[in-house]
Amino acid sequence: MPDNGWPADRIDTENAHSARIYDYILGGKDYYPADKEAGEAMTREWPAFPVHMRANRDFMNRAVRRLAEDAGVRQFLDIGTGIPTSPNLHEIAQAVAPESRVVYVDNDPIVLTLSQGLLASAPEGRTAYVEADFRDPAAILGAPELRETLDLSRPVALTVIAIVHFMLDEDDAVGVVRRLLEPLPSGSYLAMSIGTAEFAPAEVGRVAREYAARGMPMRLRTLAEAHEFFDGLDLVEPGIVQVHKWHPDDGAQGVRDEDVAMYGAVARKP
Repeated sequence: MPDNGWPADRIDTENAHSARIYDYILGGKDYYPADKEAGEAMTREWPAFPVHMRANRDFMNRAVRRLAEDAGVRQFLDIGTGIPTSPNLHEIAQAVAPESRVVYVDNDPIVLTLSQGLLASAPEGRTAYVEADFRDPAAILGAPELRETLDLSRPVALTVIAIVHFMLDEDDAVGVVRRLLEPLPSGSYLAMSIGTAEFAPAEVGRVAREYAARGMPMRLRTLAEAHEFFDGLDLVEPGIVQVHKWHPDDGAQGVRDEDVAMYGAVARKP
């Protein structure tokens, strides 16, 4: 039993997990040998895998910062949070506006175990953690932690970063995102990154097979399929592009298109 009271036996250390693979590739410390093995196998299949992972993380940072700075958003609902990696979303938002409020959502026990790293809010703002499955919007939206932290009469930025490629067709990822957006008022935003194999199909296909072999099948999407998530919303310029091309900063210099397998976009709810 860890110090925070959550049962350690809920954490599967024998099999790789997508959040821990991500942590390993980004240079974190909260992974197990199975995750390291998986990350190394995927990098052998596609040496640009770490570049791709970092580009996705940097997109999230830029999107949140712009939503706070340019759009004046002060409330964020982050789905599929993953293992805390500084700067976390609330650190980015609260660096712009300390009063920002953030609700993190994940269903991985290790994220829950480490969630204290997500709850160190600026005193002017607030953060909360909801343990729930992305595929259950009602449980997320009805969670007391969310209702006590966010005011759903005011704009909220819904962030869905690097998760929908783990949702198969039967999971209805587009429908899930729409149900999460439904109660959010006009002026809310959706920020997403969406896995694709359109730029390096052979290499990304091999990585997808490595994930599938470890019980994590993937559904990679075309640009046309990515657009389905944003139907009825007003895309922020430059629209849906590879994540390293969305308002790039110096960190995106020299990143090649074929080294990034993720579309990214931000859109406003009218």
